[in-house]
Amino acid sequence: MNAANAVTAATQRGLAADAKTLDALNGLAGRDPKAALKETARQFEALFMRELLKSMRDATMKSGLMDNDASELGMDLLDEQWAVKMTGLPGGLAEMIERQLQRQMAHADGAAGGRAAAAAPSTPSSAVEAPVPKPTPAQVSFIQQHRVAAQQVARESGIPAAFMIGQAAHETGWGRSEIRLPDGRNSHNLFGIKAGPGWTGKVAEVTTTEYVDGQPRKVVQRFRAYDSYADAFRDYARLITGSPRYQAVVRNLHSAQAFAQQLQQAGYATDPQYATKLSRVINTTLQLQRALA
Repeated sequence: MNAANAVTAATQRGLAADAKTLDALNGLAGRDPKAALKETARQFEALFMRELLKSMRDATMKSGLMDNDASELGMDLLDEQWAVKMTGLPGGLAEMIERQLQRQMAHADGAAGGRAAAAAPSTPSSAVEAPVPKPTPAQVSFIQQHRVAAQQVARESGIPAAFMIGQAAHETGWGRSEIRLPDGRNSHNLFGIKAGPGWTGKVAEVTTTEYVDGQPRKVVQRFRAYDSYADAFRDYARLITGSPRYQAVVRNLHSAQAFAQQLQQAGYATDPQYATKLSRVINTTLQLQRALA
């Protein structure tokens, strides 16, 4: 029986409170961090439900006829079984705990300057095992220019700083192709966010490439314009974390590939190769940040 099966079997019998089951959960963390995070959240929910049931029983008036040590033990065991049965339901507390744990871990990654690939316990192997490329002056300048703003927004939103810098680098060609206002001023729009009907701020109209039925076409689009790069990072984070459209993106901060794939599936860009290109640039950003640290 592997670690994942051992944890599942043990938690079906009750809470992971014995040394053997906890060791299995620890082993699972080394083999499948994402599954371990999910199981840890489920265990938190089970413990919470058990304490809730216990509190309800304590608040109930007792007759005294059947109150003894044996009945108390029986009630405790029953509460534990009910807690396990009530745990792991779709939309339950475990999912909320899992998302919060992911955000907290992403928080730590952002504060550390993007040294981890995402909020999950492991860093993408591609970002660790690949040789560190020799950074170009443009790449070094771009990372250093936006590192502080990205780290601040990472602490606020939970989106890893390296993911945001990487996407900004992909959208602008490492700063070489930033969106300009009609008078030539910089729009500070690093993420290619379009100005929809609800946007009341400044607008930059430029010709860009969109893919229609898989074919590239040049079209004129309206893009948001900001007063600073910091405003662009904050607006991007609000878009990703606040829109129901991108809920799956926020749940997939454990790897550059998953993050990019969910962005593409949510329709962030029309390029059919967007996820592949974006994950490559994010991994490059992670590597360069380590080299520059």
